[in-house]
Amino acid sequence: MFEHKIDLRVRYSETDKMGFVYYGNYAAYYELGRVEALRTLGLSYRDLEDDFKIFMPVMSLSVKYLRPGKYDDLLRVHTKIPYLPKDDILFVSEIFNESGKCINRAEVLLCFLSAETKKRIDAPDMIVLPLKSYFE
Repeated sequence: MFEHKIDLRVRYSETDKMGFVYYGNYAAYYELGRVEALRTLGLSYRDLEDDFKIFMPVMSLSVKYLRPGKYDDLLRVHTKIPYLPKDDILFVSEIFNESGKCINRAEVLLCFLSAETKKRIDAPDMIVLPLKSYFE
């Protein structure tokens, strides 16, 4: 299994009137986790889209809100890829507060599209090959 962790601090603009992270902002946190996880594999979304003409749209998002994140909290986004991608890629995200308690869990499923044809394609080698060693 491939795993990646990144820390972020909750900004005031990301909270609601109660001082809790607004529920819609968690999707941006998951995206940050995905983007930086792929970057550690030597890939960037920009390169995938601009150079390799591959899009990765979200197909589904399942979220479980366990406890609130709050303004100025330091959160750790833990992103996992639990299986080697074939025709889609699953990212499992868990967000932890400074006390180490899980505050949020999500599964985000993406597919691969040709940017030129807008049709689905199999997982490209530039994603599969760097991940292979994590699944042997």
